[in-house]
Order: sequence, then structure tokens, then C-alpha cells
Amino acid sequence: MIWRDIAATTATVLARPSRLYRLAGLGPSGWMRMARFLGVVVPRASRHLRTLRSQASSIPDVELRRQALASIDAKAYHVQGGSILGTFLRGETLERYVAIVAPLETIYDYLDNLCDRLENVPPRAYATLHEALLDAVTPSQPLRDYYRDGPHRDDGGYLRSLVESVREGIGSLPNYSVVASRIAQTAHFYAELQSLKHLPTSEREVRCEEWYVANRSRFPDMYWWEFAAACGSSLPVFAMLFLASQEQLDRDDVGPTFDAYFPSVSALHILLDYFIDQAEDREHRELNFVACYATTAEAVERVRDLVRETATRLRTIAHADWHAFLLHAMCLFYLTHPKVFAQRLHAESRALLGALG
Repeated sequence: MIWRDIAATTATVLARPSRLYRLAGLGPSGWMRMARFLGVVVPRASRHLRTLRSQASSIPDVELRRQALASIDAKAYHVQGGSILGTFLRGETLERYVAIVAPLETIYDYLDNLCDRLENVPPRAYATLHEALLDAVTPSQPLRDYYRDGPHRDDGGYLRSLVESVREGIGSLPNYSVVASRIAQTAHFYAELQSLKHLPTSEREVRCEEWYVANRSRFPDMYWWEFAAACGSSLPVFAMLFLASQEQLDRDDVGPTFDAYFPSVSALHILLDYFIDQAEDREHRELNFVACYATTAEAVERVRDLVRETATRLRTIAHADWHAFLLHAMCLFYLTHPKVFAQRLHAESRALLGALG
């Protein structure tokens, strides 16, 4: 099951000439990197997921257990894809990196399921639950009771164990202090988003727009949903953890890398995710940021421009080719996903892939 999404997408790429052409465009070095990612990084991530799934299966409460297992089984590719920069790490450094990404991304996904899928979770609990994310990336912060505002159920210590696993891994990184403030910043933005986007339908969009207005001076020329999308990605955190994993880190690389990932890479990441989830979100009446555009044509134009802008920004940072690999792999994954073809989004997908150049 853990290989399902990557296997299905790979099959789609190989079966469609236009997508195979894009894969070929990565060149020999890109093929070798893709092979290492699929053959080395993904299996490591999958091993960690199996351990986490075993822990989730022991949650005493039936509903919490169901959501924890679903957050792993249905979103395994989040952990696998989130580990992609591990393609450029070796040995113990790679293992240490994936060992942090797996429980950290699982916190994101588990909390998202609790807020999205679990019934009778009071809105005040959204922020309280997401204190787990903030505490995970801030080891100096005392641990808290993340369920104190609900849901009042017994998870057998599951969420706290995820937090402690992340903190333990962070403690082993040689340069975490250099990136800590930026990771905390994006974690706070994410937690704020989650406390708003899961509100009742009549309230959530207004509150999200007000939130953007309060931050517009820092992030101009965006629609409110594009800002929200940027805040909804874990990739800036993983990029910072990637830098913190390196023994010989040039501190001058941190700022430009973060600025490239947030908001450009992060906004693109979540907009592509929403692009393929439009039908599913309509069914569940969930807020979909791509559906916020006035027309499909506008959505394609804005996201296409964002692809180009992101590619340009990534070319200006250290190890630009590594980050370009992440961008191309991310776009290939989302824009060749079986959901694209199930929703007849072929033309839109081709237009967005074309923006990669």
C-alpha cells in the first residue's frame, strides 16, 4: 500500500508519451537521481512508516486509531515525497534526515485528519491540537496536553510519541540552531491556517481572507488563497532540516533557500495538491484553493506563472540543481497523477508541465 501512489504515477508516466518526454528531459543525472530517490530514499521512508503504523495500530480509541492509520495509509506519499532532498544525503546523515521527516510529516497528516474527518471536534481544538507541531520543532518548549480542548479520547500517547521522535532527531542535527527560527515561523503559519480552514463553510473563507490582509505587506501580489496555500506546505521545513543536516553548512545559504521555498515552492506544492483533489474536495465540501479562482483558465495561468517564478528563484540558490530536481519531480508526480486523468484535466496538466521549460 505504501508504494501505491508512486507506483501508479510511475506507470502513468511511462504509459503516456508526453509525460515520458518530461521524464526524459531530466537527463542522465536526473534519471540517476530519480533512481536513487525511488530505490534508496523511498524504501527508508517506507520502513519508518511501517514502524509508525505499528504504533498507530495500538491506539486504544477506535476513531483516533482509524484516523491515524488513514493518515499513514492514504498519505504515505507525503512522507516519501517529503524526504526527496534526502536523495542528496548519504549514510547516517540520510537516515537521520528521514527519521525526522517521517514522524514530522505524520504529525501534519494525523492532525489534518482529526480536523477534517473526525466528527465533533470543536473549532477551539484546532489550534490546541497543532501545538504538537509547534512543540515538535521547538525542543525547548515543554510538552503540553494537545487534546485538552478535544477530542477527549485516548490515543495511548501516540501524538506525544511523534513529537518526542521529532525532537530527538532534531537534537542530533549539527546545525539546527541556524534554521530554527525559520522552521518555527512556517510551523506557526501552518498552525494558524489549520485553525481557520477547518471552520464552518460560512466562516472559513472570510477568516482566511482577513488573515491574509493582516500579512499582505510581507506577501504582496497574492490572492488570499495563494498565501494560505504557501502556509499549508511542509516543504520549507524539510528544506531547512536538509540544510541543518549538513556538517559543513554555509550560513549564507539559509536565507536565500528559505526565501525560495516560502512562499514560492510551498504555494506551488499545495496548489498542485489541490489541483488533483478538486473532485474529492467537492464531495467532502472541503475548502479547495484552486477552486477559489474565478475560472479554470485563470487558475492555470496563475499556477503556470508560479511554476516559472519558482524555477527562476531556485536557479539562484546554492545547489540549484538539487532543488530543481525536487521541483521537476513534484510537478511530474502531481501532474501525471491518475486523478488528473480521472477528472479530465489533461490539457491543464500539459500547460502546467510546459511551464517547466
